[in-house]
Amino acid sequence: MPAAPAETALTTTGSPAATPGPTAAAHAPGKQPPAAERVYQHVKHAVLERRYEGGTLLTEGELAEATGVSRTPVREALLKLEVEGLLKLYPKKGAMVLPVSAQEITDVVETRQLVETHAVRKAVPAPPALLARLAELLERQKAQAAAGDLAATAVTDRCFHAEIVRNLGNDILSRLYDQLRDRQLRMGIAVMHSHPDRIAKNIAEHAEILAALRAEDAPLAEDLVHRHVSWFSHLARGEAR
Repeated sequence: MPAAPAETALTTTGSPAATPGPTAAAHAPGKQPPAAERVYQHVKHAVLERRYEGGTLLTEGELAEATGVSRTPVREALLKLEVEGLLKLYPKKGAMVLPVSAQEITDVVETRQLVETHAVRKAVPAPPALLARLAELLERQKAQAAAGDLAATAVTDRCFHAEIVRNLGNDILSRLYDQLRDRQLRMGIAVMHSHPDRIAKNIAEHAEILAALRAEDAPLAEDLVHRHVSWFSHLARGEAR
């Protein structure tokens, strides 16, 4: 509810462990990324962190002022975000942040169920490296939750699940799962804000999944993942806004 592979973090362009990602690596130290990339990251992070809520209208002028660039790179960034399904452009008005729909939640959860239950079943017997990585992510998530950092907690949550999927060694399936990552993050943060008690339950369920993998109990691990993702769907439906 998700790593050594690159994940989109909220405060950097790398993974939750602050490992430089493709965007960061493309720019020499001390140099700012291109203007359009700065706008893209600014808006995307704000949407995923819910600083820009669904239904918010963003104007080119406001974004240009907020990021210190001209309107041309703003337009370029907004077009990219529209392709990714986060915004809807309206000529001469700006861009509206698209709300998370109930159908989108259903589609994401259904896809997660199919991929993650298969992945956790195939993970048994789990290699020591996977168990160690999951334990590391679990401890990180506990620390982030204790610090009240909901955005970071959601990123690590997503990475926990992504590690199990990537353990399959199926690049096609991993790429499919990665396509869900921003949608998962946005929904996850929404749930955590509205149901803060769920954070502790998520962490406890991750611990149960890890214990089942250590015990090499594939049926139990699969059942735990199925219930974990299903419960997320139950909570998230109230966040379709």
